[in-house]
Amino acid sequence: MAKVEQVIPASPEQVWAALADGWTYSDWVVGTVHIRDVDENWPAPGSRLYHKAGPWPFSLHDGSRVLECEPGRRLKLRVGIWPVGEASVTMTLVPQGETATRITFEEEPVAGPFKWAHNRLNDLVLHQRNRESLRRLSDVAARQKAIHQKTHQ
Repeated sequence: MAKVEQVIPASPEQVWAALADGWTYSDWVVGTVHIRDVDENWPAPGSRLYHKAGPWPFSLHDGSRVLECEPGRRLKLRVGIWPVGEASVTMTLVPQGETATRITFEEEPVAGPFKWAHNRLNDLVLHQRNRESLRRLSDVAARQKAIHQKTHQ
């Protein structure tokens, strides 16, 4: 399992706003190049977002499904990247004072070649990819924070 943590300088509400907006996933998830559609009830359990991953002309079309959702606290997804396989991704938010959030991002291969070829090298690559994803999520949450500040002045 690849597990990374980062403190983001935004409130849990602002970080959650980014997670709850499925259209932002291509802004912060490394490897996702385009969001094709998002179910209206995202991120309710069972809802899906449809993404394209990888460079053209080798792009893969697949989707992610919400397995569990505790608004403002936790989101668990089943992420498809077929024919590579599927992964379980869990993001947990913990307040760090009033203006920061510790986010834990856990990813584990659960199906297909991605699971069969799972090893420490793959975990290292996922770890680095997910660290960059959290850096990008921090930028998206900072944008949410700036929007929040402008609307509450």
